Amino acid sequence: MPDMSTAPVLYSFRRCPYAMRARLALVASQTECVVREIRLASKPEAMLAASPKGTVPVLVQPDSTVLEESLDIMRWALSQADPSHWLEGVKPQLIEQNDTTFKYHLDRYKYATRYGSDPAYHQAEAVSILRNLENILSVEEFLQGDHFGLTDAAIAPFVRQFAATDPAWFQALPLPAVQNWLNRFLTSRLFEQVMVRYAPWYPEDAPVWLLTAV
Repeated sequence: MPDMSTAPVLYSFRRCPYAMRARLALVASQTECVVREIRLASKPEAMLAASPKGTVPVLVQPDSTVLEESLDIMRWALSQADPSHWLEGVKPQLIEQNDTTFKYHLDRYKYATRYGSDPAYHQAEAVSILRNLENILSVEEFLQGDHFGLTDAAIAPFVRQFAATDPAWFQALPLPAVQNWLNRFLTSRLFEQVMVRYAPWYPEDAPVWLLTAV
């Protein structure tokens, strides 16, 4: 069993795309990490004490250093170990586009009632961004070139969320390269690992370790 005193603690929520991509990097780097699944309706006091903003993921290191942005967690994990070369050929501009423009339209398409938005408009705007990914994936195996990397891992959870909003409609889009890329991600051993279901954490619980054997 790993040493709890030297392991970081990850506060996570299984379906959150930000938490998902943090878990992807932690698993890919084979970082031994305690995972605490939270309930959004009842966030643990320990997490809020570490990160008052109250959103996941949050990574608390043994020296009490807190990382509360998913990309920071990804980069930190891969700086510890990068056996699959995720840091080679990263495309920051694609990640920036995903985290700003695509996420903006995704939210207003998926949660139109909450935002009082026109879902058809935001759906179309999101698809226009996916066409850019289609152009890349039509000539490259992955967004990062010949291997799945940080760029792919940072973006795929959000494309997954977009596709899952209306799966039949998404599969009918003329985006075969994006669809194939997403399907490869969703059927990968890595995705299976990061989507393991953990019971919600309570302070009296024994440590639960993030599964990192890929």
